[in-house]
Amino acid sequence: MTLDERLWKTFNKALGQYQLIDEGDHILVGLSGGKDSLCLLEFLARRSKIHVPHFRITALHVRMQNVSYETDTSFLQRFCQDRGVPLHIVTTSFETSPPAHHPSLKEKPACFLCSWQRRKQLFRLAQELGCTKIALGHHQDDLIHTALMNLAYHGHFSTMPAKIKMRKMPLTIIRPLCICKEADIRQYAELHGYEKQIKLCPFERSTQRTTAARLFEQMEQENMEVRYNIFHALESEGKLIEY
Repeated sequence: MTLDERLWKTFNKALGQYQLIDEGDHILVGLSGGKDSLCLLEFLARRSKIHVPHFRITALHVRMQNVSYETDTSFLQRFCQDRGVPLHIVTTSFETSPPAHHPSLKEKPACFLCSWQRRKQLFRLAQELGCTKIALGHHQDDLIHTALMNLAYHGHFSTMPAKIKMRKMPLTIIRPLCICKEADIRQYAELHGYEKQIKLCPFERSTQRTTAARLFEQMEQENMEVRYNIFHALESEGKLIEY
């Protein structure tokens, strides 16, 4: 089985196993411009050409003014246009210090604030467009890293679910790459000529997530089954779907 066939099969397995797409869905894809979100959009666009279930997709790229990383938006526009996907581009920013009217609030890390602002823009546009779901490009490694990070730093066993229904709005977040390996996605991106970001995020190498990723890499070197054991534990404990 080729890499393309393996990734496509794994992607479709996740769609069925976790019932991620329903008839008539309008899915908003969070398109950061990295390899994972590009792969996600490509596979969803390809899957939408298959007539059951019927669904459509739209993409959103959020540019953050006060973080010095950058993606070539002209490439993203061509990428989406070639696949028949409408693309929205929004520019926003976030404050790193507590607001003046709440001086007692603790300062939040830049990664938290950036992520929160991106989610805010996704939710806003999804509701404006009448979307039923938001698709994010997290892969299996991301879910495992999150589980290790939550265990080590927060004292509980949980992760980013493959599917979670929002309680305050009629939206469901899905992660169709949830059982795809990052190494496969990276190789696929290289083979298919995905353009890399012009500038990388200055905070991405100094986070708890980076530490968890290094720990997981060491664990895999000791035991090749650790990936499947952790993921099976998450599945057995019902951590991959939240209603």
